[in-house]
Amino acid sequence: MQWVFVLALCGFATALQASVPPDPIDDFVASEVPAKGAPGLAYAVLQDGEISSGARGETLAGSGKAITPDTRFVLGSISKSFTAVAVMQLVEAGEVDLDAGISQYLETFSDSPGGSITIRQLLGQTSGYSTLQGNDTLAAPGPGADGLQRQVERIAGWTPAYPPGTRWDYSNANYYVLGALIEGVSGQDYARYVEAEILAPIGMADSFVADGEIHDEIARGHTPWFGGKRAVPEGATDRMSAPVGGVIATARDTARYLAVMMNGEDDIISAGSKSEMMRPAADEAPFYGFGWYIDRENGTVSHTGLTPGVETLAIMVPAERKGLVILLNSGSGMGFGENAALFNGLSARALGLDEASEGGRWSRQALFASFALLPLVFAAGILVAWLRRDGLRAKAGLSGTFSLWFPLLMTLVLAWTTLILVPQLFGVSIGTLGRFSPDLALVMIATAVTGLLWAVFRLGAFHSGKSGPT
Repeated sequence: MQWVFVLALCGFATALQASVPPDPIDDFVASEVPAKGAPGLAYAVLQDGEISSGARGETLAGSGKAITPDTRFVLGSISKSFTAVAVMQLVEAGEVDLDAGISQYLETFSDSPGGSITIRQLLGQTSGYSTLQGNDTLAAPGPGADGLQRQVERIAGWTPAYPPGTRWDYSNANYYVLGALIEGVSGQDYARYVEAEILAPIGMADSFVADGEIHDEIARGHTPWFGGKRAVPEGATDRMSAPVGGVIATARDTARYLAVMMNGEDDIISAGSKSEMMRPAADEAPFYGFGWYIDRENGTVSHTGLTPGVETLAIMVPAERKGLVILLNSGSGMGFGENAALFNGLSARALGLDEASEGGRWSRQALFASFALLPLVFAAGILVAWLRRDGLRAKAGLSGTFSLWFPLLMTLVLAWTTLILVPQLFGVSIGTLGRFSPDLALVMIATAVTGLLWAVFRLGAFHSGKSGPT
């Protein structure tokens, strides 16, 4: 009889397990993460103050070290909202006026073209500094304590691309300046201030701010590499860029932060300041508050983060006190291995939002394929030019001169387009693009170089036949 009881108990347990409905989020993550070639992902879902979380994959591809909801990731530009909270704390303390010019607080802006830019304009991305200016990479990230100060001194020397307050343009320059403002007014290092005044009161015990040190426990980024993913070299956290993108946190801790932002209470800042952060900052920015994007149509407040090989998302539905955090150690490729469907699908399942389509993916794939094929076409052209060099040398007259020199003109235009114009459309230089999409940057450089080599080779083959005694 004992064995009958055991079998019955096992059958009951199996039936109970079968009756538990599958988790649509876990099922989606289990299928979508491998499909995108992503090494790993951590997420946390917030509902009425309660946090549920999950994870899949590895902190470093092939390492065997599993990602958990408590794995630390570089949050990227989600960090801007922490900078905005710090500024609002100083506003509430009466030490900063949102409508005062930055020169009132930072002496380096006293004779600056941007000295009249207000704190409100910096927070709401209407300062006039452009995306390209904000992604300027002439100053290497500084591990020293003065790295942020040096960067802001450079920014103070720039003329804003647009008159302040006339248009919205997302620019990291704004939040570098705000980081220096926090340090100058508080008298504290940015990282120490944020850790003491924001992270600790919230209870983000597993999180910190970039300190210029190497931390092995942080999930390693993986950039796209011709259909696959390649780990970025291990390096120190970027202390200089902490106000722009240097908060390092877990999925659970970031969800705790979202819970505080939606609780309607006075804590790290007042409920009124929280609401102000999540309202449009200006008429020129109906979709951006202070460190947050605003979507009035679906009632969401969100921000993404992007660092080399890492993409993140923090999204809230304040009216329903729901939120979602996604931390992914994989950067999107150009049409290949993109993460948009993964982020949209998770948001739809966790928050009940409409799932957006991946529109334009085929055109992006075609663009990448074109850049990848053009170097081969130009290399073949060099071979053809050598094999038909006698025909090149026979060219004469106006038409012959045009056919020889016009390709050089066109390949110079192509080089300018691929190395300068196209990267600027992304708001970056070709060097910066290479940090995030090294395969795309490589084929673009190869296209520019081989195109010029082909045109120059044709001219060389022509003129080599004209040299020597006659």
